[in-house]
Amino acid sequence: MTENGPHPAAKAPDAAEQIECSSIPNGSGGSTANTRLYKRRWAIVFLFSVYSLSNAYQWIQYGIISNIIMKFYNVELFAVDWLSMIYMLTYIPFIFPVTWLLDKKGLRVTALMANALNCAGTWIKVASARPDLFGVTMLGQFASSLSQVFILGMPSRLASVWFGADEVSTACSIGVFGNQMGIAIGFLIPPILVPNVDDVNELAYHIKIMFYISAGVATVIFVLVVIVFQERPEIPPTQAQAQARSILPDEYSYTASILRLLRNKPFMLLVVSYGLNVGCFYAVSTLLNRMIIEHYPGEEVNAGRIGLTIVIAGMVGSLICGIWLDKTKTYKQTTFIVYILSLVAMLVYAFTLNQGHLWVVFLTAGLLGLFMTGYLPLGFEFAVELTYPESEGTSSGLLNCSAQIFGIIFTISQGKIIDKWGTLAGNIFLSIFLLIGTIITGLIKSDLRRQKANLQAEVQTVSSTGSVQDYGATASGSHWQRQS
Repeated sequence: MTENGPHPAAKAPDAAEQIECSSIPNGSGGSTANTRLYKRRWAIVFLFSVYSLSNAYQWIQYGIISNIIMKFYNVELFAVDWLSMIYMLTYIPFIFPVTWLLDKKGLRVTALMANALNCAGTWIKVASARPDLFGVTMLGQFASSLSQVFILGMPSRLASVWFGADEVSTACSIGVFGNQMGIAIGFLIPPILVPNVDDVNELAYHIKIMFYISAGVATVIFVLVVIVFQERPEIPPTQAQAQARSILPDEYSYTASILRLLRNKPFMLLVVSYGLNVGCFYAVSTLLNRMIIEHYPGEEVNAGRIGLTIVIAGMVGSLICGIWLDKTKTYKQTTFIVYILSLVAMLVYAFTLNQGHLWVVFLTAGLLGLFMTGYLPLGFEFAVELTYPESEGTSSGLLNCSAQIFGIIFTISQGKIIDKWGTLAGNIFLSIFLLIGTIITGLIKSDLRRQKANLQAEVQTVSSTGSVQDYGATASGSHWQRQS
């Protein structure tokens, strides 16, 4: 959101790309700020979604074939789990310097850093397709996990910088959509590319093919980002963005912004509830192969398909929620209802997993994904509303930091519980924390600051327009002034 600090002027798109220009009062003294939407905004958000997809795919590509990876590298299952959990662990110490960089240098520098690291990680993995190089594959995964730190906090920031007030939630959902699609592909493709064979040389060949494909895709995306990705539109899309740009560099302090967020009680409640929900999703995703194989031996491919079902359903939920928020602005109500449904879906999944019917698991996992994954953009957008005019990158970063912490705790704890007491106990463990998150969500006070800023600007626009009419508009001007 806020373009704090000096930024180089963004290259303006051609006139043919420009639409919907208006003049809106900005601050006091009668000065105005133009707002404009650019067609390029769709290319920017879709390109972001594509490189987020590439990075998210790498998060889950080991976990969904954990039994095969464990056999190939001759390591413990817990070590394979860390190939997923390193994404969560890396995020925690690096989020604050990365959000500072996002505030100071903006979207383009952040996008370039994300893709450089993502591309590097994929090529390091290409070199790790040997049974004695588990440490190298962990290094590649570390580079990819560092890239994720530059990616996860961007959807809400990108949406606010490029999109109109009635589009930001949809745009944020599209940004999250890419991440979810990457997880979906990560569930689907590795079990197909890497069959569970006993010959180590054949297994190494299949694993190298998987790594080469992801490296080639990441390289193409990196080139596209260098060529296409733009910092921001020359003219802001909303009055809220115009006001944010008016903040002088000397008036903004990153540390002071963090402290204000930590003192924002509704936001901090959201940080905890978001972390509980998304942490549960991380644990389920990481341990899905283990849970399915325990009850349905030899079904590695179907375990991937079940993971795909979770995420595809979640993408549908994300888009529906994003469009719904843009239409209704019912942030707390929608978040609360989706949280309750996530809890219900988790309980249904927990009690039906061991019934011996894979089609039932597909169905219940789809319901779980619809609500639990659909919650992701709701949390981002609700946070922006509660924290405006603070930077979206900072608020999103704190949300994701909470999710990574709970994700590590839940993944390790649920794994231990499954080993000792089985999958039902492990899933009940997660359900308890979803219940706690639901209660916390109900306690959040809905203070929609960004909506207030945009509504105030609209009222001021109508009032200002009405007061300068010469043509028998005195009464009309008075009417709008009374309303404002």
